[in-house]
Amino acid sequence: MSKKLPKGIVLLCIALSWMYFFSSCANRKDLIYFQPDSTALNTSYELNAPKLQAGDILTISITADDIRATQPFNAVNSYQVGSLTNTNPFLPTYTIDNDGFIDFPKLGRVKLAGLTRTQAINDLRTRVGQYIVDPGVNINIRNFRVTVLGEVARPGTFTVENDRITILEALGMAGDLTINGVRQNVMVVREQNGQKSEYRVDLTKRDALNSPVYYLAQNDVIYVQPNGARVQSSKYTQNSTVFISVAGIIITIISVLVR
Repeated sequence: MSKKLPKGIVLLCIALSWMYFFSSCANRKDLIYFQPDSTALNTSYELNAPKLQAGDILTISITADDIRATQPFNAVNSYQVGSLTNTNPFLPTYTIDNDGFIDFPKLGRVKLAGLTRTQAINDLRTRVGQYIVDPGVNINIRNFRVTVLGEVARPGTFTVENDRITILEALGMAGDLTINGVRQNVMVVREQNGQKSEYRVDLTKRDALNSPVYYLAQNDVIYVQPNGARVQSSKYTQNSTVFISVAGIIITIISVLVR
């Protein structure tokens, strides 16, 4: 009859199992977003709206009751006039140069960098209004992208249809944070006027809704760092094959010796 394994070996195996289990557990308060507190919410999109910057690619269309009056401002062929929508593949684009200007038909060089999209629309409407009665102006950023990295379900770079996107919507496009993502220290890297700035957001607090990066700007990068359990599990993963092999050999030898 075979003898049982020594009690110490059994206890050691149980202890290792429990250590791994508890190292993977997360506190409930570490996972819940926007936990109740007395913080007043005062987020304003207009105060935090992203500003146009060098390198932005814009589509601009001018409309009016008299469509012929808009033709000098819309750089498209005559057969394309009348279909000036944002999805029109023939809609002309304008790239803001390093000095912050675009070259616009009839108006020449117009500085748009540093303005919000709404401010740029109002500025062009005033300029075009010198030639057209009550013109309509529409501007869209064609290369508005945000990047989400780290402990999210689907990291990647996402192109956004408009400039009104929140950090929550960006994380939603990335499939939300994994259970191993640190919600108290989400980093947003933003570049403005050639300078990079780093912001930290605690998604477990309501004050995150008041953050200056709650509304994202083009080319923002969001990074979610891994928690301690994730870091430890990566170490276990790297060494698991060797550890299991060695443990198996040791247990086999002990089983043979105690027979």
